[in-house]
Amino acid sequence: MKSEKINKKYPKKFTDLINKIREYNPQVEKDIPLLWKTYNFAKKGHGEQFRLSGEPYFEHLYQTAIILTELSMDTTTICAGLLHDILEDTEYSKKIISNEFSETIANIVEGVTKISDIKFNSQEDKQANNFRKMLLSVAKDIRVIIVKFADRLNNMRTLKSMPKSKQKRISLETRDVYAPLAHRLGMHKIKSELEDLSFKHLQLKQYKFLKKQVLKNKKYFDEYIKKFKKIIHNSLNENQIKTKILGRTKNLSSINKKMNIQNKDLDKIFDILAIRIIVDKLSDCYAVLGIIHQQFKPIAERFRDFIATPKSNGYQSIHTTIIGPEGKNIEIQIRTGKMNKIAETGIAAHWKYKETSKDMDEIDKKILWLRELIDILKNDPNNSEDFMETLKIDLFKEEIFIFTPKGDLITLPKNATTLDFAFAVHTDVGLSCIGSKVNSRIVPLNTILSSGDKVEILTSNNIKPSYNWLKFVKTNRAKSRIRRWFRKNEYIESINLGKEILDKKLRQAKMADKIKIISKKYKEMGFQTQDLFFQAIGKGEITIKGIIDKVCKEKTIIDNEETKNKPFFPRFYKSTSKGVTVQGVDNVMVNFGKGCNPIPGDDIVGYITRGKGITIHRSNCKNIPIKEKELDRLIEVNWDKNIDYTFYSHLTILSENRNGILQDISNTIQNMKTSIASISMNSEGTIAQGNIIIIVDNLKHTKNVIKKIKKIPGIIKVKRI
Repeated sequence: MKSEKINKKYPKKFTDLINKIREYNPQVEKDIPLLWKTYNFAKKGHGEQFRLSGEPYFEHLYQTAIILTELSMDTTTICAGLLHDILEDTEYSKKIISNEFSETIANIVEGVTKISDIKFNSQEDKQANNFRKMLLSVAKDIRVIIVKFADRLNNMRTLKSMPKSKQKRISLETRDVYAPLAHRLGMHKIKSELEDLSFKHLQLKQYKFLKKQVLKNKKYFDEYIKKFKKIIHNSLNENQIKTKILGRTKNLSSINKKMNIQNKDLDKIFDILAIRIIVDKLSDCYAVLGIIHQQFKPIAERFRDFIATPKSNGYQSIHTTIIGPEGKNIEIQIRTGKMNKIAETGIAAHWKYKETSKDMDEIDKKILWLRELIDILKNDPNNSEDFMETLKIDLFKEEIFIFTPKGDLITLPKNATTLDFAFAVHTDVGLSCIGSKVNSRIVPLNTILSSGDKVEILTSNNIKPSYNWLKFVKTNRAKSRIRRWFRKNEYIESINLGKEILDKKLRQAKMADKIKIISKKYKEMGFQTQDLFFQAIGKGEITIKGIIDKVCKEKTIIDNEETKNKPFFPRFYKSTSKGVTVQGVDNVMVNFGKGCNPIPGDDIVGYITRGKGITIHRSNCKNIPIKEKELDRLIEVNWDKNIDYTFYSHLTILSENRNGILQDISNTIQNMKTSIASISMNSEGTIAQGNIIIIVDNLKHTKNVIKKIKKIPGIIKVKRI
């Protein structure tokens, strides 16, 4: 009765929309007034606007809403879908939308508008910034990206009316940004169609070829799938298992990728056929698997149980590939109806017509990776290269499943290490990690894990993170927490170092009475807080002379000849960083000069480098700045007595050009239990010249190696660079 009344009262297009919603939301009747108001508001707002295809612009909004009903989205999202271009293309403001409908709808519309303004086709810095804008909008309400997916899908379906240049740009953007993001959110149906439509516009010739070949074989494929389904159906009926069996060929984009990866022609790709078996309950999934494996030989390496170990986007299914009739490989997916819904629509499956706290908890679990990525954005906003690398890992990652000692399951990206696992357990566990056990065997922290590994983390309160960790961890959580720890510690260390430099330099200049006065004039130097002022001094971003020139009007002793060429060495406390004692502060940011490569035993000096902490040089290094204005950046450093680091030592060798000389040098070094990082020899006539990098403990170690090399017959000269 209600349906009949609606048909008489409203136009057909609106009635069709309501009927589609009613299929999954029988309580839609109470929302009809709001939906009708939104429908009319959008239609009136876009008035006489038309698309390039010639159709009214409102048709795009309507089709976006229809796609959202196919994802079973709630009324709020469908309203936002109808209004998603209202801020961009009309004079209506967010405030008006909020007043007319709701703040939530207005926020979603604004979020979609912000994403629509982003163009993903620029340099990496700008590209990273665009991703940041998009993800920050999405993080506030995941429905923003769901509406954007619906908007983009309809745009891709009608892309042919656009100029060729726009077709290519939009297709590239869809393939490289929106399809991977849909995949990461578990929205397989959206992802597959976006990929196929992008493929069509970017590689039309190849698309047409594959489509023609698949259509050419369609009759055969259909008959083959029909026969196979009948075999399976009969077997399952005998075991009284109710199922729904679907057969299909894989989408064209997927087939094209497989051809490229395997470097094979279409007729050599056998597993383009797929069968999906949908059952009523979980136990039937494994029963069906057993029955199929009894009838057909499975390909062991292609078996995956994503029910026992779900993907991080919530996907659950059993995958097995069997050798079917005529020797053809067939991929079979086995899942329940609920699993199938989540597999097709992903995060959208959790948006019910009635939002509950349980639904919201599920959504939060599925987008935990996104929350962590946002965390990186907030804490490390300027590192575009690392951000883009992290984003690629997150969007395109394959997953592995690791067990804790108690049997809990943790999902990590492929090639993740034991240290990534430690941070996945808890930040404090990662920061205090000293070692790990994989399957009861002690392994290094950079050990790459495999699915099924059981990992135990060893911790110590005395351990501190190493910069080296950032070279091998893979997860954004680990990278973010490590960088945050260093930022926090380096901030404090730079402040302490800045205070010390200011104090000693002013005392040296006989201006001790001005220490407190200058310390309070940080705002005159352009800093919001005193700590930021001291930090800038500690990091070498401003010099003491520059500070005095700016905040002290009178002529000072710092300009006198007796002090201006005198290097400043602040008070020295004992502390270590990379085997070097610097100003008594633990883990101050230290780098070693690449030109002189100092090692323990060398006389050294530190130079405060802008934004990079302290660079350690050999005292006689030609690269140390010696200009007058740079001298107050020199700082006293010493080697720590208890060094547990190894160092690179660069040697150059001149020798006779004879057979076996390189092997003799290599054997001599290795016999001294010294590792070789790299070795090369070039010959010219009777003379050979080589460069060797060895890993040593100190200067004495290097001298002993040089001494031994000099004894090799044919060696003319050995020198440390």
